[in-house]
Formats: sequence, structure tokens, C-alpha cells
Amino acid sequence: MLVHERTPITRNLETEALEEIVRWPNAHPRAAFLLAGQFMAARRDQDGFDYFRGRAAARPDQPLFASLEGLFQARAARTLPLAERIGQVQEAVATLDRAVAQAPGLTTYFRGLVLSEAGDAEAAVRDLEWVVANAGMFPVGLQRGVHRSLARSYAALGREEAAGESLRRSGGGDGSAGDTVLVADYWMTAREGFHFTSPRLVEMAPNVHVAQGYDFADFAFVVTGAGVVAIDAGTVPANVGAALTALRSITTQPITTVILTHAHWDHIGGLEALLGPGVEVIAQAEFPNELRLANSRPLPWTGFFGTEAARHFEAVPDRLVSARETLTVGGVEFVLHPVSGGETSDGLLIEMPSHGVVFTGDVMMPYLGAPFLPEGSAAGLFDTMRLIRELEPRLLVHGHTGLTDSMTIEALPGIEAALHDLHEHVTAALEEGRELPEILGDNHLPAVLRDHPAAAIPYLLMRENFTKRVHHQGSGYWRPNGDGMEVFTRDQWAAALDLVAGGGPEPFVRAARRLLEHDDLALALRVLDLALLRHPESRPLVELRSEALARLRERYQALNPFKFIVYSDMAGAELPRAS
Repeated sequence: MLVHERTPITRNLETEALEEIVRWPNAHPRAAFLLAGQFMAARRDQDGFDYFRGRAAARPDQPLFASLEGLFQARAARTLPLAERIGQVQEAVATLDRAVAQAPGLTTYFRGLVLSEAGDAEAAVRDLEWVVANAGMFPVGLQRGVHRSLARSYAALGREEAAGESLRRSGGGDGSAGDTVLVADYWMTAREGFHFTSPRLVEMAPNVHVAQGYDFADFAFVVTGAGVVAIDAGTVPANVGAALTALRSITTQPITTVILTHAHWDHIGGLEALLGPGVEVIAQAEFPNELRLANSRPLPWTGFFGTEAARHFEAVPDRLVSARETLTVGGVEFVLHPVSGGETSDGLLIEMPSHGVVFTGDVMMPYLGAPFLPEGSAAGLFDTMRLIRELEPRLLVHGHTGLTDSMTIEALPGIEAALHDLHEHVTAALEEGRELPEILGDNHLPAVLRDHPAAAIPYLLMRENFTKRVHHQGSGYWRPNGDGMEVFTRDQWAAALDLVAGGGPEPFVRAARRLLEHDDLALALRVLDLALLRHPESRPLVELRSEALARLRERYQALNPFKFIVYSDMAGAELPRAS
């Protein structure tokens, strides 16, 4: 474990876990990329340099490690005197040169970033334009970082028009503070809400077209000999209509059937766009109950679905499925499997045996139920995972792009085994009367993940939320430490803390600055929000809150999109589509 000079109050458990995962012999390259992002978000450049220098020495066959060593060496040099800084950056570029020669790709991207910041504009442009020309090799969101650096280098070369265009394409006006860098595939606006990727219609199997990025959730169109079967319906009719327009370049056949995987907002809200004469809507038998639950709570943040989404959702299926049954449309067989678990009690798996495809909806959504609803079932999730394995599909199509990409059928055995291990760990902790922060602080990484590298990141995405859901469902409203016996409003907490602070904003400002320096971002935000209830006129408090939110967005952009959405909503910040 690295020794840090700073002593934060809270721990970044994801960073600690990723440090261990990346040390495993067969670690997935994505884990190293995510860890690098966490080091950068925490401004821990020297730690990143030390860590990846060690990994590069241990694994000289992995040029990604060497390129990250060079990247962080150059970033760490920012604080050095000029002569030392120049020498260290030159060493970093030499390391990056070797990594690029060994394997162009992400290594080229990282070298371009370093060259751009070092002022070697012509060399930086060569690298970064190569990345743009080979965009298919990289995540969509990475283009934000490419164009941000290109804008700097074009400006240095006097190419002002190109610099302006690159700055626009980088999403530079996204409301971030300081040197916050966002490179997620996501995009979100106040009007349109959050989208996991750029709009595209992907043929994932013959005649199976998945609409990704048109809406918060993905939905699909299966073209048969007798018409189109739609799987789910997005959040907003206009979004579904845009995907239908794209589909019409492939087929003019009408929609005949809509199958809904569950009753959440982002899977039913655009149903109107799919309806017409003779269209049959099918859902699971518990669908009406789940819809009532979803409508019983106001959506707490508009950032999820945007201002155009409804605030109350209606959907009345023509047929409810309570047991396994087979539906044949135009010669294509769909087997419907009701499940009770994962996210909701009304889950419906849709199997296409002839294609080896299973549409899972959100049964494996990492939040084990919407975090703001009383739902989700670990037991149901395990039952559903077992059923999916028994069906032996070739391809899983989830309700969101990132899940389809990461929670594959190949990764499923490792995810399932790791979550069983985590469930046993949390259950045992509950029996001992341990509190949630303490259980989360165990940073539990099941040993089985070492043999299932593709499951490590999906497990990490699910771990915190799974633990919270199981803990809350297994404990009462009085905690062993006394929490819950008496409750206080935010105003009351703010008033009490104001007494401690002596009635002025300055102690809050000092505390928040120290917390931000130590990367205690969420704690700083909590202190600032309470302070602003008492001192709303304090400009320093407002500015520090903006910084905290910007850095929380940066921290969670790759590991927790729901937190990214909430913090973006709190900041009033948008993120333009990557281009």
C-alpha cells in the first residue's frame, strides 16, 4: 500500500480496490484506465507515478503501464522548479515514446496529452490527430480529452479557427471548475436528461437492432416476417420516435408487439410512440404494482430524464405474463420468463432461442433497485442470474449500454460468485451488529475475482449499492450506535454546527478548503451545504461548493453514473455530447 503524505478523513474505496485489482496478473486493461482516472481526479499525480512505475517495472510486456508512468511523471513535474520540471518531462516523454513504439493506441493518446501540456504543439497535434483519425479504437468520451488538448495546441500554433472548433467538441463549456476533465461517454442536458452514449442503432444479432443513446435507457427492435417487435419504450416519445426514424432506413414494417421488461420510467415513458392499430403490449403480472410504486414517489432529480419527461407515467398492458410462455411473431420465437429480482418484482426476461439472445432489462442494474425506491432483491438477483446461465445465451442485451458492454455472459459466472461472497460477508456483518460505513470500509474483494478478470469491474460497480441495499433491508430504523433514535432536519444540523463555528462563515470556509485539499469531496459538500443554509450570502462558500461538485462529477464519471447525474443536477451543469 502506498504511503500518502495527506491524511484524508474519508477513504476512496474504489481507488484502493482498483490498486489491488490492477496488481493481479491478468487484470483487465480497463481497470488500469479507471485507476488512472481516480488518481487524476484526486490530484494524486505523484502517487500515480509511483504506482504505475512499479507496475511498468513488474510488467514490461504491458505498454499501457509504461505510458501511464510517463503521463503521471509529467503531471507530477508541474510542482517542480523549471529546470527540474523540464528534465522530468523529457524523461516522461522518452518513456511514452517507448510505450507508443511497442503498442500505439491509448499510449499515443497519453503522449499527446503530455506533449500538448509541455508546449510541443506540433508533436502533440500529430499524436492527437492520429487518435481522432482512429476514433473507433477508443471510447467515445475520450474524444473530449483529445479535443481539449488539441484546442491548446492549435492555439499555440496560431490555428485559432481549429482551436475554437476543438474547444467546442471537447465540451469545454460544461460547467466544470478548474482543471476538471470529463472524458465519459455520457452526455446530459437539462432538457434532454442523461444519455449513456451518442445515439446509434446497433444490429447486435441478425435483425435485432438496439437503440443506444437515444434515451436514458436502451430499447430494441426485432424485425420479423410479420412486423417489428419492440423491447421496451424509453422515457420520452420523441426519443423513441427518433430511433424509429433510424429504423425506417432498415425496414418499413409496422410495430406489431411491444414487450416491456419492467415498469420503470425509462422503459415505458415513450410507449405512445410505438402504439397503433393492433399493437399488443405485453408485461409481467406484477407490472401494475411496480408502476404504482414508481408513481408513488416524485422523481427527485430532473437530471435523469430531463424536463421533457412526464412526472407521472401511464402504461396499460394488453396482456400480463405470470409464467413462462412462448410467443411467435413472423416465424421468430420469443420465450418470456417472469422473474422477481434484481431491480424490480416485475422483471421479464425475453429469450430468442434461435438467436442466442436474452434481453434482461435491468435485472442486473448495479443499484439493486432504484436508490430512491424501496425495492430490489439480492435473492431475486441470484435466482435470475441462475436462470440466465441455464438458458445458455450467446449474448445478453441489458437495458443500458454500459451494462451490455460489461455485464456479458462471459463475465456472469464471476459476477455471480463474487456477489454471493459479498452477500455472505454483509449478512455476517449484520449478525454482528456492524454499521454500514464499517462494512463498506472492509473494501471487500472476493478472491474468486482473480480468476474472473472480466467480472472485477462489474463487481466494483455493484458493490457499494448491493451492500447498502442488503444492509438497509436487513436492519431496523434504530441502529446499535443510537442513530435513528432521534432525527434532525438539515436546518437543525446547520444551526448546531453554526454554534460550533461561532456564528460566522469563515470557519466553514477554512474547513471546506482543508477537506477539498485532502480529497474529502463528499464531506466537504455536506459541510458547505449546511453552512450555506446559515450563510447563503457567503461568496467563498458558494465557490467552494462549485469546486466540490465539479470534482465529484470528475470522480464518479466512470464508476457511478447515478452519482454523476445527481452531482451534475446539484451543480446545474451540463455535458455536451462527445463528437
